[in-house]
Amino acid sequence: MQLNGSEIVVECLKEQGVDTVFGYPGGTILNVYDALYKHSDEIRHILTSHEQGAAHAADGYARATGRVGVCLATSGPGATNLVTGIATAFMDSIPLVAITANVTLPQLGKDSFQEVDIAGVTMPITKHGYIVKKVEDLAPTLRRAFEIARTGRPGPVLVDITKDVTAAVCEFEPAKVKAEEPKKAYTEPEMVRVAELLCKAKKPFLMVGGGAILSGASEEVAALAELLDAPVCDTLMGKGAFDGHSPRYTGMIGMHGTKTSNLGVSECDLLVALGARFSDRVVGNPKCFAQHARIVHIDIDAAEINKTIRADECLVGDLKLVLQDLNARITAQHHADWMAHIGEMKAKYPLRYEEDRLSCPYVIEEIDRITEGKAVITTDVGQHQMWAAQFFHYSRPRTFLSSGGLGTMGYGLGACIGAQVGRPDDICINIAGDGCFRMNMNELATASRYNIPIIQVVINNHVLGMVRQWQTLFYGKRYSQTVLNDLVDFCKVAEGLGCEAIRVTKREEVAPAIEKAIALKKPVLIECVIPEDDKVFPMVPAGKPISDAFDAEDLAAKGE
Repeated sequence: MQLNGSEIVVECLKEQGVDTVFGYPGGTILNVYDALYKHSDEIRHILTSHEQGAAHAADGYARATGRVGVCLATSGPGATNLVTGIATAFMDSIPLVAITANVTLPQLGKDSFQEVDIAGVTMPITKHGYIVKKVEDLAPTLRRAFEIARTGRPGPVLVDITKDVTAAVCEFEPAKVKAEEPKKAYTEPEMVRVAELLCKAKKPFLMVGGGAILSGASEEVAALAELLDAPVCDTLMGKGAFDGHSPRYTGMIGMHGTKTSNLGVSECDLLVALGARFSDRVVGNPKCFAQHARIVHIDIDAAEINKTIRADECLVGDLKLVLQDLNARITAQHHADWMAHIGEMKAKYPLRYEEDRLSCPYVIEEIDRITEGKAVITTDVGQHQMWAAQFFHYSRPRTFLSSGGLGTMGYGLGACIGAQVGRPDDICINIAGDGCFRMNMNELATASRYNIPIIQVVINNHVLGMVRQWQTLFYGKRYSQTVLNDLVDFCKVAEGLGCEAIRVTKREEVAPAIEKAIALKKPVLIECVIPEDDKVFPMVPAGKPISDAFDAEDLAAKGE
């Protein structure tokens, strides 16, 4: 059948099972928007307040559902406003297809109005990028873009389409999407050696990363932990891949990880890294990381093997399939003394906070209690992000959505909207600091426009909390440009953007506020005012061994 380029875009989206896209129209992409108008009963379009919000919403949709997220933007500034969101998805391996339109082919390269080489701009932060200059290439390119985005190590793909292509006509043949079988990259001898290593260990430790969530390997990770009789920690991106209520769980590892996880990994004789990339925030000083351990690294991306930490053995492949093979080869192990030692450390080094006043950890614990741990939590970046990772007990995958690799302030609200659209039956809550919330708080207008019942919690300490914490500890309390004690009223902003607003200043006000927000079933902002000098502990100074983790008690003992 004969279709124009814009109709081909819509038909390809339908082929891929896309039911929702996030975006913002403009001149060069108008033909696509006209086609979307005609198919609005099949594909829902969410008009965000800013293109960056569209990219974050598509990212949050993808993380929460496991499907490819889609965002749209026009040429020039519309396309460049997607860049931060694309980079966020790239760093965390999130499947995303960003579709942009550009000036017509004759206008390319002539500094035409709103012309930007967006494929060139995004080349370092995408798995692949295309610019479509012939309508006959459009359908194959879009199909390939989705395939690249979701297979192997997932990631964002950009498809830029010249405006004349969106209007040109060609023959279109529908196609069925075929699921690509994951490829086995490891050898039988490698699998045998890994199985032997695991069975010989006396003090094994599992470290679970975001790859466990992307591959859907939660059950296999739990089975491996039982077979090995091993404790389990997670990275920030691995939250929810292993049940946070399990007695085997020791908490997050790294700069703001628990002492039990950091000390346990430092003492173990075998560390099994599952879908983790050994980020600098996880390993601290790489020369001192897991010094007493043999290291087994399992990951889908061969480029991650030996990139930061040298592995004694590795298995390259889809984590779920690798663990199914590995678990079948392991006999049940017993490490009672090791597990008892880990249990003693958990009792000795619990996460603590001051319980006589309002604090972010208390707010997080109340959200956990009231939602019975079943909420989808998104975060921005900073102290509140670490508290959300520490004090909410994640028991299911795809329930903690956060910018881990890029650390994108302003990520959480758009991501929360995307998550709520993708999982309308779940309670979706974004935890943000006042500094982060300022960056993209205009997306509250998006939530109110569509009555998307997100709950936006703003932890307001009137400072850039994490930066201030570093200034307090390492910069002689020189608070350069981190004080935000101005006249901005977040509750009035929320109300002005069409949302309900609740201000909380006391502990006893927290639970009623959360319960009311859930009951309203509409977008609600809860502002929680906390002291400016609350700190996230434990903490490992940058570049130091993770075994050097310290907390408030350690500082007090030193008289600091």
